[in-house]
Amino acid sequence: MLSRVADSLYWMCRYIERAENIARFLNVNYNLVLDNVNTNGAVEGVQWEPIISVTGDLADFMNQRGVATRENVIDYLAFDPNYAHSIIACLRSARENARCVREILPTELWEQINRIYLRVEDAAQISSLRMEPGSFFMDIVRESALFSGIASTTMTHDDGWHFCRLGNMIERADKTSRIVDVKYFYLLPSTEDVGSTLDNLQWSALLKSVSALQAYRQTYGLIEPAKVLSLLLLNREFPRAVRYCIDRMLTSLYAISGAHPNTFSNRAERKCGQLAAGLTYASIDDIVLGGVHEYIDKLQQKLNDVGLAIFEQFFAIQKQVIIPDSMFQGK
Repeated sequence: MLSRVADSLYWMCRYIERAENIARFLNVNYNLVLDNVNTNGAVEGVQWEPIISVTGDLADFMNQRGVATRENVIDYLAFDPNYAHSIIACLRSARENARCVREILPTELWEQINRIYLRVEDAAQISSLRMEPGSFFMDIVRESALFSGIASTTMTHDDGWHFCRLGNMIERADKTSRIVDVKYFYLLPSTEDVGSTLDNLQWSALLKSVSALQAYRQTYGLIEPAKVLSLLLLNREFPRAVRYCIDRMLTSLYAISGAHPNTFSNRAERKCGQLAAGLTYASIDDIVLGGVHEYIDKLQQKLNDVGLAIFEQFFAIQKQVIIPDSMFQGK
């Protein structure tokens, strides 16, 4: 397969997954704010700035918008065409990558990409969505799930499909870890609030944001932070867990290269295998003891290393050229 084609497929699916996860990200905070206001009358503004902080673009946001109100944050992360990681910009980039490989995409998949993009373009013109965006966010989640289902059932599961899954899984792993970080680090209540109604509402909202509440209830029962972390970081069967995503990435890398499992034939397989092994032998007790925020920071750096290795192995024309990390935010 041509590296140009593989690159476009990888980023097409990565951008779709990114748009979905931004919608999930915003939806969980929107619901948290509503629950918080209903529970204790708290001012909602204090809970929107952390959402920007965790993206790493707080300085840019403050320079453009000034204050982190609900309307400003939603407009910036969902509808700002000039912000590269907004929902509308991600879908535009996904469609452009799809256009580059239009001749090999199933017609149904191409139509679905256009359908999602046009829906968001139309929604961007409706100002009231900034104030009551819940149904819009869930529409994006459903349309993205439909995209994944169409891709899985209409594409031949060859190298092209595996590059799609690589993009999908690495983006999902990164965003799941960031959603956990928002709750555990940025929205963590004071010590006396741990275990309170508000704390439980926040953990429940987090689980809902990754469609994990029912899976959690069936597995663990009552909400306990350590068990939530175990499900979302280390579970090997839940489809949005970080470990699940990394395992699927490694399987796809082996399928592309033809290497035997538990070995490696290139740097991407080695980096991904090391990350998978670390998650396999990780302990939630050790993660909590060492600091969840610190663990997630290191996890995200390792994901960046895997993304860089994938780029160098499969997409770069000159593999020895050192590329700045910022270039791996998108194609």
